[in-house]
Amino acid sequence: MDPTDISDFQPKKYSFANKQKTVLRIGNGGPAIIVIHEIYGFTHTLARFCRLIAGAGFQVYAPILFGRADATNPEEQSLSRLIGLCVSREIHLFARGRSSPIVEWLKPLCRKAHEECGGSGVGVIGMCLTGGFALSMAVDPEVLAPVLAQPGLPALAHSSINVSKVDLGIIRQRIEAEGLEVHGYRFQGDAICRAERFETLRKALGSGFKSHVLADSSANPIGPMAKAKKPPHSVFTGDLIDEPMHPTREAVNEVIAFFRSRLC
Repeated sequence: MDPTDISDFQPKKYSFANKQKTVLRIGNGGPAIIVIHEIYGFTHTLARFCRLIAGAGFQVYAPILFGRADATNPEEQSLSRLIGLCVSREIHLFARGRSSPIVEWLKPLCRKAHEECGGSGVGVIGMCLTGGFALSMAVDPEVLAPVLAQPGLPALAHSSINVSKVDLGIIRQRIEAEGLEVHGYRFQGDAICRAERFETLRKALGSGFKSHVLADSSANPIGPMAKAKKPPHSVFTGDLIDEPMHPTREAVNEVIAFFRSRLC
């Protein structure tokens, strides 16, 4: 089977705030889960993760923020992509204590997904570049299960988080009033999402932040980071080994269980 074949996904255009983006959807029923891709764009390993979530009884919405709206995007950084992100008005790569403007497009997508799928609310998972977006989106009451997978921003400020003080205050109120939980995943030796960032999240969110740290040895030995001779990074995509009882596959099971506990 061609790993880039995503004929089982349905593309749909959504327009919010005068901006239209493609969203790839998969799933036959159940609550909505927003899966936000990494810096690579939508890849074949992200498609695999979306299928695992959909197969567990959810409807997955995968917005295409940049890159091609298919699974042919390579799992490698390109200079043009980095330059484009540096000048982007939608994503703040370096700003500390600020939520990226793209979140204001993703929030109404959550509300629309909730309207289309029903249920008590939606789940959100952001990854790497978009990891912190899931936290910013949790200011909306529709978001009941936010997951931060190796949040990588702000770049170069490893102990900071890219969430505004106002948004952080609202999220803390939800933790205290509603028992909201924010789950975070990273590899122990990750050089992009370091331990300092998770410590900042723990201090900011208290008992509402649930940290999950995987051993580097559990990462895919032939994944894109290993090929580049860098520490593992992508828990649910390039560094995932989809085998029963494997630590990375068990992390997927944990996320599914979290979604079920909050949404089903």
